Amino acid sequence: MVILRAENIRKIYDGRTIIQDINIELRKGELVSLLGLSGSGKTTLFHVLAGLTLPEEGKVFLEGKDVTGKPGKVAYMLQKDMLLAHKKVIDNVSLPLVLQGKSKKEARQKADPFFEEFGLAGTQYQYPVQLSGGMRQRAALLRTWLASEGVALLDEPFSALDSITKTTIHRWYLDVMKKIDLSTLFITHDIDEAILLSDRIYILTGSPGVIKDEILLPPRDQREDPYNLTSEFLSFKKEILSRMG
Repeated sequence: MVILRAENIRKIYDGRTIIQDINIELRKGELVSLLGLSGSGKTTLFHVLAGLTLPEEGKVFLEGKDVTGKPGKVAYMLQKDMLLAHKKVIDNVSLPLVLQGKSKKEARQKADPFFEEFGLAGTQYQYPVQLSGGMRQRAALLRTWLASEGVALLDEPFSALDSITKTTIHRWYLDVMKKIDLSTLFITHDIDEAILLSDRIYILTGSPGVIKDEILLPPRDQREDPYNLTSEFLSFKKEILSRMG
């Protein structure tokens, strides 16, 4: 089942075409990566998908409904966690619910049960400064999910983490995606990260940016562990490097 679809997207900024002829889809339960060099238009595409900006051409559909230019339908998490230092973690996490019109008490009550699921039990009434980098990202991801309708756009959310923390949170995120029935479109510059996390990878290249290729990866339960040390992994990496030029 296709949950999010972009058709023939073209976007211009300051008289320059940034992306054109973009056609992508995200199926329910998938994690799909958008891989490309800086300047290829990945973030511009996310702004269109999130309804933050209107494309010159094309449409965005969420579960078959036209949501082009309609913010608040698809949750979007930036590279930085953007937690507010003066608010407790539970109030940071539940902020989207308050913005939707719920009282502070109602928002807290809805968010609180998910703290254990997201590995944040006991942090509800702490402040962001008291959390590790990995826990801050988990809090930001919980906030993103609470604001979503089953779809999350993540723009390099793990790039600031050290390699050990990143490996741990990769495994955790794939596990929690299944538990909460979340579908994810994921921006990264990191080929290894894209291969390890993704069901499929779209390669965005050029100026203006276009979808050059789509890479289909084997089901995660059929991959050897550790997958990044296998010949199959290296074969995919060589193929992607070749296609990116």
